[in-house]
Amino acid sequence: MAKEGLPSIYDYTLDELKEKLKPSFRAKQVYNWLYKKYASSYDEMKNIPKDLIEDLKANYPIDVMEIVKKEQSIDGSIKYLFKLRDNHTVEAVLLLMKDKKKDEDGNIVRSEKYTVCISSQVGCKVGCSFCLTAKGGFVRNLTVGEYIAQIVNIKRDNDIAENKALNIVYMGMGEPLDNFDNFTKAVEIFSELDGLAISRRRQTVSTSGIASKIKKLGEKDLQIQLAISLHAVDDELRSELIPMNKAYNIASIIEAVKAFPVDTRKKVMFEYLVIKDKNDSIDAAKKLVKLLNGIQAKVNLIYFNPYPGTTYQRPNVEDMMRFKDYLNEKSVICTIRESKGLDISAACGQLKEKEANGNS
Repeated sequence: MAKEGLPSIYDYTLDELKEKLKPSFRAKQVYNWLYKKYASSYDEMKNIPKDLIEDLKANYPIDVMEIVKKEQSIDGSIKYLFKLRDNHTVEAVLLLMKDKKKDEDGNIVRSEKYTVCISSQVGCKVGCSFCLTAKGGFVRNLTVGEYIAQIVNIKRDNDIAENKALNIVYMGMGEPLDNFDNFTKAVEIFSELDGLAISRRRQTVSTSGIASKIKKLGEKDLQIQLAISLHAVDDELRSELIPMNKAYNIASIIEAVKAFPVDTRKKVMFEYLVIKDKNDSIDAAKKLVKLLNGIQAKVNLIYFNPYPGTTYQRPNVEDMMRFKDYLNEKSVICTIRESKGLDISAACGQLKEKEANGNS
């Protein structure tokens, strides 16, 4: 692994790299090797002069993280544990949303559809009571390059073609808006046409509700999608689940969301983690409908995924269906997220915890 503290080659936009590498056309060549061919070493870059290769090796490390563990589910999803240069670890998940489909003659009529869930921090400051990541506290923000390298490593590891579109959700370990500058620059680099070319409309940021940063993000108008981790319809329960709610309560979040620029073809996603006997009642559903009145919203119900030591329980299927049906009857689009990776360390922090405890 490269020396800690040096900036990574993945930290730079194409324009920034053009300023650093001379002649400037070399930057586009390096970008091509990084993001189209997924080069893992500068020695692979055969059209780059040797003196520039040595300069890149010395000043712009390419090996910012390595895969130390991965688990594959029967549903096709893969959970990754990455070790960073300072030996801390973070997780990311490749989700196979749709399988490849072939006709009777063996011709591909539909290719795979992927979503990658990536992390923003080592640990997290938010301290959600239902989240395993929060148990370890906050260590540090991820760098821009560490955002980018998660996607590059996963595409390389799975031989995903450079022109294969995928979706990114900033929904892994940590709070993206608490790492605002690095997160927003990562959005820019991901969408670079000469790089990974992942459309901003294919990128969704999930936030626990830092109202001031939602407002700031809206002012930047990055054209990305917004998801709010709501999980409760009253401040008392939400403050139990998400202590940060005491600083940014539900009313302040709703106000910020209403001011957020939303693509007319899209909706603001409200993630609602359903916990048995906590927030799964029809009364809660009624309050949620009222709360979202006037917002171009979609609700995504999520089964709580238990982990060792938690006191919270997975809700009953019947209660989930009843909740969803009520919202749909009231013209609020509501779906139940298909659970992925239930046979592996699916919840954020589980693979990290397993590795730390020496479990296989």
